[in-house]
Amino acid sequence: MNSMRSFKHRNFRILYPASTASNIGTWAQRVAQDWLVLQLTGSGTYVGLVVGLQFLPALLLSMQGGKLADRFNKRRTLIICNISGGLSAAILGTLVVTEQVKLWHVFFFAFTLGTASAIDAPVRQSFTAEIVGKADLPNAVSLNSANFNLARLIGPGLSGLLIAAFGTGPSFLLNAVSYLFIITALLFLRERDMFIENKPNLNAKISEAFRYVKARPDIYAVMITVFFTATFGLNFMLFNTLMTTKVFGKGAAAYGALGSILAIGSLTGALISARLEKKRHPSYVMQGSALFGVIVVIESFAPTFTVYACLLPIGGCIALLALVSANSMVQVRTDPVIRGRVMGIYLTIFMGGTPLGSPLIGWLSTTIGVRQTMFICGSITFAAATLVYLKFKNRIETPASFLVGDVLETTYENK
Repeated sequence: MNSMRSFKHRNFRILYPASTASNIGTWAQRVAQDWLVLQLTGSGTYVGLVVGLQFLPALLLSMQGGKLADRFNKRRTLIICNISGGLSAAILGTLVVTEQVKLWHVFFFAFTLGTASAIDAPVRQSFTAEIVGKADLPNAVSLNSANFNLARLIGPGLSGLLIAAFGTGPSFLLNAVSYLFIITALLFLRERDMFIENKPNLNAKISEAFRYVKARPDIYAVMITVFFTATFGLNFMLFNTLMTTKVFGKGAAAYGALGSILAIGSLTGALISARLEKKRHPSYVMQGSALFGVIVVIESFAPTFTVYACLLPIGGCIALLALVSANSMVQVRTDPVIRGRVMGIYLTIFMGGTPLGSPLIGWLSTTIGVRQTMFICGSITFAAATLVYLKFKNRIETPASFLVGDVLETTYENK
């Protein structure tokens, strides 16, 4: 099976490089934002707070974004979200470059950028199916993950170099410019080449999606696993910031290098996942998450910066194999008429735990130490994935039908 077959679709070919540019800008800003807060405060607690504030809208708005995905034109919604994100990055970058930035500015724009991303993410996830169709959706999810992690390979390293040479300001402006690529690409997509399986449903209700997920133990178990993995395990940016500065005494260039080293493993995991489409099953998500938790525990004992850097890509690869499987499994196993709302719930769980976990992890790192906090987070990730697997292992097979009416045993007008 061709692992690059999604590129046969014209719209995917247009959107993919633009997404790469936009993702590079996003990762460059994330590195610069954490570094800026550390410069302004010198505190891991504040770094945790700003990360939590950026992801708080995901907890509050991802489900509304999913509702919008099922109700309105996805392309127009994405254009509006990207214009909003680009303006936020441009204003913050200008404040930094002109040396007018205050801590509250960073908090405010982290929240506004997070708001745009929270609405954008479920719409974008469900939009992928309209770009490539259901048959190529698992492949497109893997390639999009490879795209995201290629950007994570380039973005942090580029940002580290920019910070070392010019300070944090240019990284924010780079992100602002990168939004122009994705907006332009969205405008050039061809409507007749899209795979629109259902018309927008103006009566779409989030409560129906909750009932759907609750009635599907395969999706339910994956979402629980993803919550604990994302909230406690996937704190690379925060842990890398604190391990680089507080434990190993390194600077911005080393921090940026860690982001790129991590992305090597993540990109490898995404590319491997593109070849393992038939291996996607809820049990792989749980087993992969448990193994990832073990790697995080081992990382907490790394005696030197070099050892820590060598362990990062291993954890990144395993995490991506598990999470790409989770993402594509939820999308492919969901009825298209409710996919946007279900992905809204998934992304609320995936990203919504960060506003809760990041401030706690930042505070724990300051209170009991960075290594001890990493050990606790890795242990929680391992324990949660193992317990979910033991509880659901006999209830996670593929159901006979994904249709809303069949799953909920009700009449659904778009069935």
